[in-house]
Amino acid sequence: MRFLYTVVLYFLLPFVLLRLFWLGFKSPAYWSRWNERLGFPVRVDPGKHVLWIHAVSVGEVQAAVPLVKRLLDRYPQHQILITTVTPTGAQRVRQHFGESVRHLYLPYDLPNAITSFIRRIKPEFLLIMETELWPNLYHICASRRIPVVLTNARLSPRSFRGYQRLCQLTRETLSNVTMIAAQTQEDANRFILLGADGQKVVVTGNLKFDISLPPSLEEQAQSLRRYFSVNRTVWIAASTHEGEEETILQAHRQILSIDPQCLLIIAPRHPERFDKVYELCRKQGFTTIRKGNHEECHRGVQVFILDSLGELPMYYAASDLAFVGGSLVPVGGHNMLEPACIEIPVISGPYTHNFEEVRRLLVDVGAMFIVYDVEQLIEKVCTLISDANIRHAMGEAGRKAVTANRGCVDLVYQILEKYI
Repeated sequence: MRFLYTVVLYFLLPFVLLRLFWLGFKSPAYWSRWNERLGFPVRVDPGKHVLWIHAVSVGEVQAAVPLVKRLLDRYPQHQILITTVTPTGAQRVRQHFGESVRHLYLPYDLPNAITSFIRRIKPEFLLIMETELWPNLYHICASRRIPVVLTNARLSPRSFRGYQRLCQLTRETLSNVTMIAAQTQEDANRFILLGADGQKVVVTGNLKFDISLPPSLEEQAQSLRRYFSVNRTVWIAASTHEGEEETILQAHRQILSIDPQCLLIIAPRHPERFDKVYELCRKQGFTTIRKGNHEECHRGVQVFILDSLGELPMYYAASDLAFVGGSLVPVGGHNMLEPACIEIPVISGPYTHNFEEVRRLLVDVGAMFIVYDVEQLIEKVCTLISDANIRHAMGEAGRKAVTANRGCVDLVYQILEKYI
């Protein structure tokens, strides 16, 4: 089955490269460092042992931060290598770690590319953040006795059904995994049903609960509030996707009729959409500025576009409430724990299948509202704007829920120590 999979991949490679070229028109970073994607990176420091962590994009990089910091602290003599697939993931690696780690793009799952890549980096282990099953990568690692550990592993019902359709290939791929650290017992059970060895599956919780905030966050937030004008309500729509901004702006128009000084911050998930969202706001008649233009945010400004990456915690902390995007359209949601741990009440749409456990927890403790349409979004935002007691209670409930579920990084670190 893996042979057939590989033949199909080689057949698709020209189309994959064409797509990469096309993506470069939206994000020029896709045009650079193709040698890494094809398995020919610049060699890492030959004098250091390499600990390899793969995090596909921004969310996975963010989740890996506490673990990477632990490894940097405990093993300063080792080289930490982080691979990503997207340039935004690469940018987030640099923002968090600078030159203290090495970043490369993950090569395509072709035997020649993977073999060449591994020969050059010689890792002690491969840690995969969340769930990416790469048949050739895992097979070649196993053949070279390189441990493969799936960390923060999860399988939504939708993903489980997809892997079931390729049950033989999935079973073969999972047989090459050394250990699976699943987020929940439900995730663990799904991996076992797909063919993972039950003795190699443990439940460690969700690394995203171990989120760390910069010590200067409160000071940064106060500075932002002064920039926004102190005594005004601020709500943020974070990690938004195409099809969501229209609904959010429709809601904001109604909210302005109740609170004319209210400011909306929109932080699109993907940088290539910054210009489009900015123009959408202006075309709809909102007084709009964007961070990159360094304009004054006077009281007449109605919408502020956050057109940079890696600064969401600061903007969450400067807001009164947060809507987390990717949830009004069927994307699966984004990390609601970030605003929750900052004591910000959270609103989300119904499409949260990538964060089902987090959704259940935050809703159960009263830290998050779920909305299904623009009317409900208006209702919940207005409720939170008008009642500071509700905002405080929801924010406190979210912070306590995050604190109570910390500790995953310790369990995962104990697993990894066996292979270093």
